[in-house]
Amino acid sequence: MFINTGWPMPEQGARIWIMGASDGIGAALARAYARQGARLILSARSEDRLEALAQEIGGAEVIAADVADPLSLQAASERIAMGGPLDAAITLAALYDPGQVSEIDADRAAQIVGVNLMGSFHFARAAAPLLRPGGQLVLTGSVAGYIGLPQGQIYSASKAGVINLAETLRAELWPACDVRLINPGFVETRLTEMNDFEMPGLMQPDAAAERIIRGLAGRGFEIHFPRRLTWGLKFLRALPYGIALRLTRRLVREG
Repeated sequence: MFINTGWPMPEQGARIWIMGASDGIGAALARAYARQGARLILSARSEDRLEALAQEIGGAEVIAADVADPLSLQAASERIAMGGPLDAAITLAALYDPGQVSEIDADRAAQIVGVNLMGSFHFARAAAPLLRPGGQLVLTGSVAGYIGLPQGQIYSASKAGVINLAETLRAELWPACDVRLINPGFVETRLTEMNDFEMPGLMQPDAAAERIIRGLAGRGFEIHFPRRLTWGLKFLRALPYGIALRLTRRLVREG
């Protein structure tokens, strides 16, 4: 049962822009919203995947765009504006490359920051003016952004930045814009396939999409899942550094 927060629900034909919709959680979210009657705009760099998804879900507007390219987002936003205001704009685009900070290529690290953090920044600036009053601007961080963990490298740092950015935007744009933050745990996607360790609470994309839709229909700023993982990490983050860092070093020794 969804809680009505005042913005049109998908079954009422809400107009929603999903960035990073070509696969993973983004594609699952598009399928879920389509079943509820939303009018979708699908974006990612892979136009062929977007077209296939649009056909699968019975139709959607496809606009290829790159979150790391402000000019690409500007062109996309100009096209979207012609169709009227958005009820929600959601970005799930991300890059990931597991490993230690000392091992990652510097150019690859810059690329990850460019997509994850700067991409969220560019998307927010492009999408916010397209929203109807009180519409939702949704950024995706990660539980990896709660605290520095082994093998998190620059990905975790970039997601910590996204969390901070969403908090800032919430303060700056409220109440004209309803800024929300998604912090997923481990979800089975092409990104997590790169991990060579056991992933606690691993979820399927469809289950993650369900949690996101339910959360966005509620009133909370942050949507985080699975709770059995996220609450533990939140507790770790709340501990004094003297304790928390000893625990994370222990993870390194055991990993």
